[in-house]
Amino acid sequence: MPATLPGNEHIWHLYVIRVPHRDAVLKSLNDAGVGAGVHYPVPVHLQGAFKQLGHKEGDFPAAEKAAKEILSLPMFAEITAEQQQATVDALKKAVA
Repeated sequence: MPATLPGNEHIWHLYVIRVPHRDAVLKSLNDAGVGAGVHYPVPVHLQGAFKQLGHKEGDFPAAEKAAKEILSLPMFAEITAEQQQATVDALKKAVA
């Protein structure tokens, strides 16, 4: 879990986790009413904006693997403790 040092406030806007079988976990979370999503499905080196650099699939295997495994859990200022617990419960069930 992320932590904030004393005297500071967080400014997190995404809570990203990495899970195997991401798409199945994402479907399970969404089916349970948890608004999880994928924010970065394409690694930077494969995005059109960087095409001129000439990178191809396989050039950065760790980034490509991560892009297939990451998803974002709900993260917003008004999230309640109950919503957080529902997310945790749904995630535990999805990865079991």
